[in-house]
Amino acid sequence: MERQDKTGEKNAIELSADVAGGTYSNLVVITHSADEFIFDFSAQLPGMPKPRVQSRVVMTPLRAKQFLRAIEDNVAGYERKFGTIETPNEQLAFPISGVKGEA
Repeated sequence: MERQDKTGEKNAIELSADVAGGTYSNLVVITHSADEFIFDFSAQLPGMPKPRVQSRVVMTPLRAKQFLRAIEDNVAGYERKFGTIETPNEQLAFPISGVKGEA
């Protein structure tokens, strides 16, 4: 499947049917080393003893920074269209015992 950008032009990203449905995640643990950022996407659901990693994405520091900017741009666009996303508090990460901030 080819995707179109905001101008309607086709780009080179391919989206297969088995990936198109996506994977639900309400928790991400981010670790890093000097060479890479590691994003472990999980779902923390009622009745589950602990979150299970559904998907791991590894990026170079440059790509991680570009990803951060893309997320910021998209959240700003969402809020312009749908209103401010209210957060119950300013805590950015879920506390999970035993997880360190670096790989």
